[in-house]
Amino acid sequence: MAFNWKIRSAFAGLCLAAFAGQAAAADLIDMPTVSYCSMAGTSSLALNENVGELRTEVVRLMDEAVAAANSSQWIDSKRPVFVWASEAKVACGKAYGYLKTNYRDEDYLNKCECFHSRMVEYMN
Repeated sequence: MAFNWKIRSAFAGLCLAAFAGQAAAADLIDMPTVSYCSMAGTSSLALNENVGELRTEVVRLMDEAVAAANSSQWIDSKRPVFVWASEAKVACGKAYGYLKTNYRDEDYLNKCECFHSRMVEYMN
């Protein structure tokens, strides 16, 4: 009889935990999204039609992000420069990879410029 009580208690606890987890997850759906970039639309990179200029600019942003991500000044800093530099170097690297095949991926171009601008914002 005592064993049956333990199983019922454990099952009730699992059900309660599962329900509480679902209720908390449902609350996250209505949370406002945060805009990390001040721009509301397409970045200036995505608007540039000249692929040569675009490659040069993406590489410049990527190089600056790599330098910041490798700098002990920003790795050891309490500012989130390292985080945004890491994000920028990935996004710019992917954008550059697409550009090497003459494909303009606007999503990665927007992210590249956005993350780079956030990195620079926290540097100052």
